Amino acid sequence: MKLFYLGPEGSFTFQAARIAGTKCFTNNEIEYVACASEREIFNNVEQGRGDGIIAWENNVEGYVATNLDRLMNSHNVAGTQRISLNIQFDAFVRPDCGEITEVTAHPHGLAQCTQFIEEHNLREVPSSSNSAACKDLKPHQVALAPHKSGELYGLHTWQESVQDYAHAHTDFLLLQSREKALDTNTIRENCGIECETILTVIPLSIGPGVIANLLDVFRDNGLNMTSLISRPIKGVDGTYSFVITIDAAPWESSVQHVFQEIEEHGDWLKIMAVYPQRTTHSLPIKQWNLPHRGINAMLTHMRVSQEHGLSTDCDGESGEEQA
Repeated sequence: MKLFYLGPEGSFTFQAARIAGTKCFTNNEIEYVACASEREIFNNVEQGRGDGIIAWENNVEGYVATNLDRLMNSHNVAGTQRISLNIQFDAFVRPDCGEITEVTAHPHGLAQCTQFIEEHNLREVPSSSNSAACKDLKPHQVALAPHKSGELYGLHTWQESVQDYAHAHTDFLLLQSREKALDTNTIRENCGIECETILTVIPLSIGPGVIANLLDVFRDNGLNMTSLISRPIKGVDGTYSFVITIDAAPWESSVQHVFQEIEEHGDWLKIMAVYPQRTTHSLPIKQWNLPHRGINAMLTHMRVSQEHGLSTDCDGESGEEQA
């Protein structure tokens, strides 16, 4: 069986492909095939030549929008597994390097190493992948890539762990043809496995409350929505599709009721992926990386409490002020 990934060898996608190969295809001999672009991966899966693996979502830069759009617009591709990979970028230079003036990596890699880039005042040069940046590295450039890429392409490590956030990770999506996903899908057969589903919904009516009414359908059927993003419909101003991730499988009765209501509304719907539910952890709000200069509900609560003669401890919990 062929498993297509964004190459060349050594990329984060290659690492995810090897994990997918071990996790999902234990009974098959796998040939890992490098592709020059994600478009090539999709084309191979569309034509039934094998399965594919793509970067899907990063907890620093969010969704890989181009891959999301490709999956939405594909005819014969569905996601069936989600694989998480911790991301660490090392900075590599050639043995014969000179003065370093440029930095090269995949655009998402560049976006995750902004502090390093600014510190060294480097000009950004996007590459098709992080491993391609290492393979094609020039003497005046530094490449940002996985740790193993340096040894693989004969480079020297200039600096280790240059990413902005220590706990960055990327989720990758395993792609199969829709027919193969239906034929080989064992998720439904394992009754104890809880699933997530990624949907695309396009409201075909406009006016006040259209999106609110759509979200009400999920709420009224008791479904937990973990993600909601919008994407423009290409070339048509003011029109959008909405990509929704829910903690449920499409064959569950509550989701079937949602599908029925969406159909009755006359809206467009597509199931893009179904995979085993991920383990998530709820962090205290104090640990969130909130943007600057916004209204902080906790601080507002503290201010209101103080105005009403209440003391507030460091955790935002108020009590009677001591006289």
